[in-house]
Amino acid sequence: MKNIYDIAKLAGVSIATVSRVINGTAKVSDKTREKVLAVINEEGYTPNVFAQGLGTNTMHTIGILVPIITDIYMSNAVYYLEEALHEIGYDCILTCTGFHLDQKEQHTTMLLEKHTDALIYVGSTYAGKGESQHETQYIRDAAEKVPVFIINGLVEGKNIYSTVSDDVNAVYSVVSSLIKSGRRNIAFLSDSASYSARQKLAGYENALSDAMLPVRGEYRIHLRKDDIHYVRDLLIGYRDLDIDAAVTVADSIALGVLKYAKIRGISVPEDLSIVGYNNSVLAIGADPEITSIDNHIEDVCRLTVNRLNTVLSGEGEIEPSVCVNCTLKKRCTTDF
Repeated sequence: MKNIYDIAKLAGVSIATVSRVINGTAKVSDKTREKVLAVINEEGYTPNVFAQGLGTNTMHTIGILVPIITDIYMSNAVYYLEEALHEIGYDCILTCTGFHLDQKEQHTTMLLEKHTDALIYVGSTYAGKGESQHETQYIRDAAEKVPVFIINGLVEGKNIYSTVSDDVNAVYSVVSSLIKSGRRNIAFLSDSASYSARQKLAGYENALSDAMLPVRGEYRIHLRKDDIHYVRDLLIGYRDLDIDAAVTVADSIALGVLKYAKIRGISVPEDLSIVGYNNSVLAIGADPEITSIDNHIEDVCRLTVNRLNTVLSGEGEIEPSVCVNCTLKKRCTTDF
């Protein structure tokens, strides 16, 4: 089977010229183009992505990094990103990095070695925990080579672009509504200290403070993992859990709270209001259906790809970060 080197030799031109003909770029005479195309047709040559990239400084391939793919938010994001990227002619390489820094660095290096045109990091874990810039230095290093885009995380640096959901105002609004409906003992359940989790916590604390209510440490419940049964069992283990509302950072956590309420015989939403996050199938499939904050992941992903296309095409400048508003999907676990 002939490759691009064979085609170049048979046509008597350079590899770069063959690549320009394949990609339809300028600066190739009609005579040369016809000669190259004739050889391609005669040999039945089908160019691959690598061949198309030779001589054009583009592989038309984007690297997508997620910590895990089993998470509903992550899998939905990958689906929307891949769909939007294919619409503008780009292929994808997906890799699951896990949550440890060394793994994130290794997977980033691997994608850069594959000559990807840009990297998209999905999830606020890539923005670090806010403790130092050391845990995000690998992103700034990558941005020296290709444009870097981060979904739901903020890292400052040249050639780095973030698209985030307005988590602060989303949680602030729902907690304020719970307070106005008479709730006073509102718990906040989170399984991480990521950028997004910190934004949500800030919205929670700001709403309580503005309502002149204390921010009580025992109501800020940190979970070791995002698991429905783990959340249920953890709450059952609390002897004096006196809460009348729970705001969570994920629908799976909210579902765990709902299961806890059923076992304890707590009426929802009369005695306990529950709010999830991400507006996923878990919220819709629960019984009763769970009120959830919709962070519009499809809009976030499509906006990210639009911004990526602008950068790679050189058609204009874009802002380093943009914020997408969230909306509340009211269902049966709240009554405000």
